Amino acid sequence: MIVKAFASVIFMFLMLACCLSLVSAQDNRLPLVSNVAAQPVSVHAKQLIEALDFTGTPLQSTERKALEDSLKLDDDAKLVAGVQAVLDKLCLLSVNINPESRVKVAPGPARPDLVEQGWTQFLVKVHNEAGVTAELKVSSPQAGNVYQTKYPEPVDKISQREIRDRWCDLKMFNGRPLRETLSGLELEYRIIQVYSRDLGKRAAIVSFDVGQGTQDVGFRSEASINFNAAAAIKVTFDIRDEEGQPVTAGLTIRDKKLNVYPSQSKRLAPDFFFHPQVYRESGESMLLPAGEYTLEYSRGPEYLIGHSTFQVGDDPRTVRVVLNRWVDPAKRLWWSGDHHIHAAGCAHYTNPSEGVHAPDMLRQILGEDLKVGCNLTWGPCFDYQKKFFTGKDDVVSTYPYLLRYDVEVSGFGSHQSGHLCLLRLKDQMYPGGESKQHWPTLGLNTLKWAKKQGAVCGPAHSGNGLDVPTKELPNYIIPPYNGIGANEFVVDITHEVEGPDGKPTPAVDFISTVDTNYYSELNMWYHSLNVGYRVRASGETDFPCITGERVGLGRSYVKLDGKLDYDLWCEGIRQGRNYVSEGRSHLMDFQVNDVAVGEKGSELRLAASGTVSASARVAAFLPETPNTTPDRRGLGSWNLERSRIPNTRKIKVELIVNAYPVASKEIAADGTLNDIVFDNIKIDRSSWIALRIAFSSHTNPVFVMVKDQPIRASRRSAQWCLDGVEQCWKSKERTYKANELADAQSAYDHARSTFRRLLSESVTD
Repeated sequence: MIVKAFASVIFMFLMLACCLSLVSAQDNRLPLVSNVAAQPVSVHAKQLIEALDFTGTPLQSTERKALEDSLKLDDDAKLVAGVQAVLDKLCLLSVNINPESRVKVAPGPARPDLVEQGWTQFLVKVHNEAGVTAELKVSSPQAGNVYQTKYPEPVDKISQREIRDRWCDLKMFNGRPLRETLSGLELEYRIIQVYSRDLGKRAAIVSFDVGQGTQDVGFRSEASINFNAAAAIKVTFDIRDEEGQPVTAGLTIRDKKLNVYPSQSKRLAPDFFFHPQVYRESGESMLLPAGEYTLEYSRGPEYLIGHSTFQVGDDPRTVRVVLNRWVDPAKRLWWSGDHHIHAAGCAHYTNPSEGVHAPDMLRQILGEDLKVGCNLTWGPCFDYQKKFFTGKDDVVSTYPYLLRYDVEVSGFGSHQSGHLCLLRLKDQMYPGGESKQHWPTLGLNTLKWAKKQGAVCGPAHSGNGLDVPTKELPNYIIPPYNGIGANEFVVDITHEVEGPDGKPTPAVDFISTVDTNYYSELNMWYHSLNVGYRVRASGETDFPCITGERVGLGRSYVKLDGKLDYDLWCEGIRQGRNYVSEGRSHLMDFQVNDVAVGEKGSELRLAASGTVSASARVAAFLPETPNTTPDRRGLGSWNLERSRIPNTRKIKVELIVNAYPVASKEIAADGTLNDIVFDNIKIDRSSWIALRIAFSSHTNPVFVMVKDQPIRASRRSAQWCLDGVEQCWKSKERTYKANELADAQSAYDHARSTFRRLLSESVTD
């Protein structure tokens, strides 16, 4: 009897506990919002998924699948209910805006767990009965600016109790793809970010409003939340390269829920909020709560991507990272560089500083093993960033990693007719002013000034404005010339201007490649080479504008015989002593007969037509398993994966003569260095010859001069250029100021006359 009675008591106790638990769960269950249009909810849910990915707090796989399954439902009511069933569980709070725009707040079911000295993201469910489109603002008496500054006010003006009570920061994430304001939809979800300065249990009264006077009566516009912040443990990283030397590398750290650490969206320099990775020098550390983590590490495209896991307990620990390099062009004196990166504008913030500073950019190039970084000051934050220009390597440079400030004409001056990269400047300011307002609107006038001081110049993001609906190379469709890439280029290449020695020199030295459409970039370049111009190719990223993925996404590998030097590196681009690449394939030591690319003018002379041989040392690396993730940069992007021969680990190396492939060889993309030779290449007239790996790398040309005749390889190319001048004028005439219009007309007339002459001199295709 006693046993039965005891068992009965235990059973009743368990039932009571279960009921209490159920009541507790039901108390935090958010009310279902019904009678809502499904299509806007579906669009919003997809944007929310992207926003959570961007903030480094993606949905877990089960949550994502459940949400995606709900979005496929044909029944509108079930779709809306399914979305809420998934997202409500992630809500720290709910906000109801009644038809009179009064705001009422209630706690949600998400566990209010934080991290000491870290940011945590939650959702906020918004039932917007009033259709308000104002900004949803959050506040708390416990919130001070404790993230960016230690105290929200000078210590002598506030009490110790106030210091203790102001322990958190609260921010609403209003960045893209979400709107800054509420959408007006009856149902939507917003992201709230909470920072904890302290460890342990902390309380905060959180309130919301959509404008003055919208708080509901009786304190119903606020909710009290009892948070618990887990301890942050110091984790030090011991990072070694292939030779055991301490280096800087890119580290992407995720917990078991796939959350990124440090919290991504609230990062300040030296970490960038638009990166999942952070860059750490060996011996540096970060704070992580106890748990299990996955670590992805690399150091740019010349290293393999590594993966490991590690545990964080109650005590500080060290994590060792050993990098694995698959190729090292610098050991063969091919020095990598990105001629187009930015420290301000686009993805960079303007607060608390106008962009970032040189040490932060150097960390990026160190972490990507990029030897040269050309940090170009441009329109955004120009007057702040211009103070860093010296005409010399920045003092943060640490050999062989060089950082130099130069200029991109973008957001001012001649930018509407095509942005210009001006490298190796001695003076960054066009005469006549101290800012960006007085610069020429004709690109040729800017080039005259830059070339007079010995600068190396070329258009930025060349394919912009040149896209046409074909994948043929070369193609003869006249592009619209309606962008900011190599547009006025078709005019400027016909001009020579005064150099620093007073002698004529080409106005344009290079065309930028790798960061825009592969077909558009190469098509313009090929046509200019076919009519005899010796414009070289250089690789760029336009970080973080065209892409914020990483610096060095597009690279030039320049051959220098001695010590790396910025001025000589730029000179190597001018001479074409380089190849361009996205870093996962390499075309080193290219030569035709005994003439190496970039040496002796890249010129091989033949007394008569005949045959030549071409050779190079080639390496490429693809993982054994194809990467099927869509390239967000588009189908025309440079990416070695697109070069993969289907169902193999091989790629094709092509020999290009006058814009067309005339021979090819297959190699295994396993990182092996291959000596490749193309023999008996027939040359019956003056021609240019280059190597390429489609969508990944391209050498500059060697010019084979037969009987001392100039290269006039294609009448169709000459006609394409002539027609391009006409189209460019139609598109760009409006961009030139009245006082430069005569200069512009003269420049275009010169180009027309030149291409007519080249057309008459060119051979039939």
